[in-house]
Amino acid sequence: MKKQFIVLTTVLVLGITMAYAQKGEDKLVSFGIRAGVNLQKIYGDDFMGNKLTNDFKTGFHAGINADLFISEGFYLQPGLLYSTKGAKKTNNNTEYTQNISYIELPVNLLFKPQLGSGRLLLGAGPYAAYGISGKSKTKSGDAAVELDAKFKNKINAADYLNGLYYLKPFDFGGNILVGYELNSGFSLQLNAQLGLSEINPEIDGVTADKSKWKNMGFGASLGYRF
Repeated sequence: MKKQFIVLTTVLVLGITMAYAQKGEDKLVSFGIRAGVNLQKIYGDDFMGNKLTNDFKTGFHAGINADLFISEGFYLQPGLLYSTKGAKKTNNNTEYTQNISYIELPVNLLFKPQLGSGRLLLGAGPYAAYGISGKSKTKSGDAAVELDAKFKNKINAADYLNGLYYLKPFDFGGNILVGYELNSGFSLQLNAQLGLSEINPEIDGVTADKSKWKNMGFGASLGYRF
């Protein structure tokens, strides 16, 4: 399933860009690379319905994108990223950390007006992501327990009571971004992301569970457009 998702997203991005490239010799499409730092956390509610008190943790993202010309100053930008998310929390000298790696497909509408010797970048749009790995770590003093994530949309009560680390594989939400792109092709970008889907699996037959985990974060990145 993971391989299928990666293949499908890659084909989607390449298919759209190839279709644009075949329309003519004008600059209807350009390709870029981007990499940067994430500040991510998981927000929402715990099992009892209390608000989660997670802190932001540092991660990173890297990948490719394409600017597809729509009209003067407006572009559609699909991308394909590897992005690390998660959260951390310290309570009574015990540190809890969640690290989750995703293959992510953002599709943003960009407004790129000329400004000085380059272009201002303003954009927004949805993203879809698929979890490919994850790890939960609990550390207290010199003792530490690590659990690899198991991706399931639904688990049973026995799975939950076993104390394993479960996550839903799919995530989606929205992006906003602002940045500046030089005529040389280099750019700096700031972005914010809000997850709209719950990443914790449903516990079958347990109606008391009020858990709602969602991703959110901020990022800064450098890019280059060819």
